[in-house]
Amino acid sequence: MSKWLDNAIFYEIYPQSFKDTNGDGIGDFQGIIEKLDYIRELGCNALWINPCFLSPFGDAGYDVADYCRVAPRYGTNEDLKQLFEEAHKKGIHVLLDLVPGHTSIEHPWFIESMKADKNPYTDRYIWTDKVWESPEVSFGGSLRGISERDGAVAVNFFSNQPALNYGFYQPDPEKPWQQSIDDEGPQATIAAMEDVMRFWLGMGCDGFRVDMAESLVKNDPEKKGTIRVWKQIREFLDKEFPDAAMVSEWGDPQRSLEGGFHMDFLLEFGTSHSNDLFRCKEPYFSSRAKGNIYDFVESYKENCEKTAGKGLMCMFSGNHDVDRLARHLHGDELKVAFAFILSMPGAPFIYYGDEIGMRYVEGLKSVEGGYNRTGSRSPMQWDDSTNAGFSSAPASDLYIAMDPDKDRPTAKKEMAAPDSLYHEVKKLIRIRQSHKALQSRGKITFVYAEKNAYPLAYIREAGDEKILVIINAAAEVKTFACDAEPKEAIYNFGVAAEVKNGKITVPAQSAGFYRI
Repeated sequence: MSKWLDNAIFYEIYPQSFKDTNGDGIGDFQGIIEKLDYIRELGCNALWINPCFLSPFGDAGYDVADYCRVAPRYGTNEDLKQLFEEAHKKGIHVLLDLVPGHTSIEHPWFIESMKADKNPYTDRYIWTDKVWESPEVSFGGSLRGISERDGAVAVNFFSNQPALNYGFYQPDPEKPWQQSIDDEGPQATIAAMEDVMRFWLGMGCDGFRVDMAESLVKNDPEKKGTIRVWKQIREFLDKEFPDAAMVSEWGDPQRSLEGGFHMDFLLEFGTSHSNDLFRCKEPYFSSRAKGNIYDFVESYKENCEKTAGKGLMCMFSGNHDVDRLARHLHGDELKVAFAFILSMPGAPFIYYGDEIGMRYVEGLKSVEGGYNRTGSRSPMQWDDSTNAGFSSAPASDLYIAMDPDKDRPTAKKEMAAPDSLYHEVKKLIRIRQSHKALQSRGKITFVYAEKNAYPLAYIREAGDEKILVIINAAAEVKTFACDAEPKEAIYNFGVAAEVKNGKITVPAQSAGFYRI
């Protein structure tokens, strides 16, 4: 286990949109290096960088054309190596985004697999034997009639992303093209992905966030085959790179952690009910107080029981696939939401710009397969100079258009205002890092999380330290019964809670952490 994960606080960077240093309108590695001090000053000590490998960018880099070469738009392999080195000097670990389930149609592996003659890449992807037969094994369907090879090839998600072959957990004997995990083709795919990981870990990368980690093996309803593949990869990592951190996009902690991942996200899809908190018609953290956190808490407790503390379930402020936090929450609501995000177990992830309240930019045309997600991928807003300090390129050349609002938040303005969201997030991170009970591995016990009710209260503990967290997102005072009595406050946003007549009274739109 990578011990550094115990107090890790991640900052997710969408590299296209973070900082452009060469004036081409697209963010780059040198821009990230330039802003490492900003990230460190905020309190984050780990990075997750979205895909940065060579790609035709039909899906923002999630369609890889070469796993071992970075896209020239960001710089060179040497620039990325420098980024690892400079980050490490500042005590910051770096995860790259690994996309093991599919490649681009431009990847040399796929080009070779389309040839009619048998070659080492013939079985690298999932091809049927006849062009008229569809694989029907994944969301996205198939491609056919694209090459001299007779057959149709399965795709994941977009039609420019052919699915790599990791085998079938339950191959259909009447479909000989369905190979088992142990067949030569799937094992060669696993070995190739291990080579990719070996390459970047050897370069200084600290691990990977793995895209669609549950999607590898087909005809695998309980994911037993996919878990087996990840266990095989974990054995390789334990032997050669035991400190490499692995974070899964899976949304099912019990299965992902069994597969050898250190962390899983409580994703917007699946059964976590995380959308109920921040991204629905009536989010729980809205001051209108019409939300419901009960289903989220019940799902969370169930996952805790299933995983028995063997790994980390991670909360995030947002990511490149979901609405910005500030699309649904505003003002003090954002501060209260961050008090929750940064006091929960697991390593928290802050999506670039969420710490300054960057907004979802409405009405943008899709860029590189973003579609409705494009509004969450606009350039980081640094200051009040041209293009908000993101780039010196003409506005028409920017990767995605800036938020056009003249009052858009910027890092400069937020850092200058003592009562800003930025400073609240920075304070929360500092307090979290000062108390083991609040860090990744501190235990959690929910003491008040009722249906359609406020506030939310839970106890975090580690060793002899116990901290009661009370969060009231509602715009009115709330009262609840609790055996734990709040004593010394180590953090307050708003007015502190009070104990009256055996009950705790919680002021409107407040958050407090108390020793008990």
